[in-house]
Amino acid sequence: MKKISVLIPCYNEEDNVIPMSEAITDIFEKELSSYDYELIFIDNDSKDTTREKLRQICAQNPRIKAIFNAKNFGQFNSPYYGMLQTTGDCTITMVCDFQDPVELIPQYVAEWEKGYKIVIGIKTSSQESRIMYGLRSLYYHLVKKFSDIEQIEHFTGSGLYDKDFIQVLRELKDPTPFLRGIVAELGYKRKEIPYEQPKRRAGKSKNNFYSLYDAAMLSVTSYTKIGLRLCTFIGMFCGFLSAFFGILYLIFKLIWWDRFAAGMAPVLIGMFMLGSLQLFFIGFIGEYVSSINQRVMNRPLVIEEERINF
Repeated sequence: MKKISVLIPCYNEEDNVIPMSEAITDIFEKELSSYDYELIFIDNDSKDTTREKLRQICAQNPRIKAIFNAKNFGQFNSPYYGMLQTTGDCTITMVCDFQDPVELIPQYVAEWEKGYKIVIGIKTSSQESRIMYGLRSLYYHLVKKFSDIEQIEHFTGSGLYDKDFIQVLRELKDPTPFLRGIVAELGYKRKEIPYEQPKRRAGKSKNNFYSLYDAAMLSVTSYTKIGLRLCTFIGMFCGFLSAFFGILYLIFKLIWWDRFAAGMAPVLIGMFMLGSLQLFFIGFIGEYVSSINQRVMNRPLVIEEERINF
């Protein structure tokens, strides 16, 4: 009998962990009864009653397991680490807030049985904010356009991954993993299943400006050179422009020595413009340096505090 692992990362999801466990076990009992399964919750140091409820459901069903992180290790490290702890013939990842519909699980498994080692969900629309969906679409389009590696638009990480691909992840040893990029860069032939993203069942989104910015910059610094190229090209353009206006100013001054007086305004404007460009691109290069620094330090993905039912 084949075994399917389902991984659910969670953080402050006290209203969702029990309904999620019930929904997934119900699917395996009714639609996927010919498969063995394990359901793993990895909790990223929740501050509410999530852990108490996870202990409760783990006590009721030995197939439900839990990993408690010692602290919050971020939105990328924790799910990635959880995938490495699975033992099934394939691993399915879904978020705990029901924005990845559990109805996708049988579809994932059906495509996996056809031979696909990677089956992923692709958002074609969302019941959440249209503005956020539009901004995400623009971001995906830009990263895809400037990346040397194929990028998957509107892929959040939800999908099924064969144990062969999980083994690839185990051998990768990336301290700052970005699963969406890894699937596109190193993944096997995949099947994409479209779906409409529903609203959160309960609770509030844990994403804020900083976390969204962090995700965007991790993608940009890992899979594009556009930031460094912009520094070079805009620097060259500004240098050429400065030289051009400098020569033009000299010519005008030689021709109309007594009448041409530009004053300090052009000098100040030029200084402020070049200074702001320098600060912007120093920060941009700093993002690349920070990404390199995190990889060089090679710290562990996650430090565990406790395991249940392993």
